[in-house]
Amino acid sequence: MKEINIYTDGACRGNPDGPGGYGVVLEYLDKSGDKHIKELSCGYKSTTNNRMELMGVLKALEALNKPCKVELYTDSQYIVNSFNKGWLDNWIKNNWKRGKNKKEDVKNVDLWKRIIDAMRNHEVAFNWVKGHASHPQNERCDFLATSAADGDNLVEDERL
Repeated sequence: MKEINIYTDGACRGNPDGPGGYGVVLEYLDKSGDKHIKELSCGYKSTTNNRMELMGVLKALEALNKPCKVELYTDSQYIVNSFNKGWLDNWIKNNWKRGKNKKEDVKNVDLWKRIIDAMRNHEVAFNWVKGHASHPQNERCDFLATSAADGDNLVEDERL
């Protein structure tokens, strides 16, 4: 299995429902030890910060065309804790409900389901990095996300 490091970030101007974007940096070493880097980003007309954080993860995983062992780094504790603390498993078990009485709808279910599907052929470990702490790849993702959010080619966030 190819080993790959993925770094993601999301941004939203005027959260919620402002323009937003995601940024992704994918890094891997080929068989000869040469490093390859691919960057992804896109801006959206009206969205939320959490949707953009999730969209970065989704688009990064969807970009993988062969099964990979992935170390995914994000400054979103929402994402890391959802996987590492079992929140996502509980939401699924409770039919996408959360809260004390399991009556509150989980937000962004459309993206969570797509991420789960995109992970099926990969081994993915989620890692938290502190945002805006001079981590080079995280800073690059932040730049890509905010530049996309501030860009002119914004697309619709197709929320279900």
